[in-house]
Amino acid sequence: MAQHAPLAEDRTASGGTASGRTASGGTEAPGHGAPQDAPAPVGADASAEGRPPRSTVTRAAILAAARDRFAAEGYERATIRSIAREAGIDPSMVMRYYGNKAGLFAAASEIELYVPDLTHVPHEELGARLVGYFLERWESDETLTGMMRVGVTNEAGAERMRGVFAEQIGPAIAAVCPSPEEAEVRSALIASQILGMALCRYVLHFPPAVDLGCDEIVAWLAPTIQRYLTGELP
Repeated sequence: MAQHAPLAEDRTASGGTASGRTASGGTEAPGHGAPQDAPAPVGADASAEGRPPRSTVTRAAILAAARDRFAAEGYERATIRSIAREAGIDPSMVMRYYGNKAGLFAAASEIELYVPDLTHVPHEELGARLVGYFLERWESDETLTGMMRVGVTNEAGAERMRGVFAEQIGPAIAAVCPSPEEAEVRSALIASQILGMALCRYVLHFPPAVDLGCDEIVAWLAPTIQRYLTGELP
């Protein structure tokens, strides 16, 4: 990846830049203005205790902060500075890993749904299997909730969510619905139910939706999803 020139605000108090070089071109000694996440010698990034590499921790902090800021402020208003501040790092580190705000947004909105292969599921259990799967994902992965917040506040986020559902859910639906040509319509109807529940339960926190147990939600939604998935078109 091409190096990016350090931003003026990322220069350290010692007069060096965030890249770790002094104004004279020399390299600063450790502890004298070096970036918080300066490259470590090979093999020194992970500790003997089995902690994850420092770069992995930093990237995770950046992406978590980015999802929060993009969701709260939208793409246009969220800044590299505010994201770095929330992550507790220097802005230069965000630029180092992701290049610019567009690159960061692309990484923060990357979602792999791992939709199960429905062709091996008994026909009458398809609706329950799909609802149960998405509930399990939402209950265990805050990334989906973060991206939903972005999607309802920002067009770039909405476009990303549309792409994820079209690319990852569409093929799974097409494999089991009565006709592949109907997959797009059926996917949209299924999304309206699953995303609607997720919005009420995980973003808006409507008390009835929050209080329902996962088994109850499956019982309520599965018949509707089953009809959208395999029923005859009106």
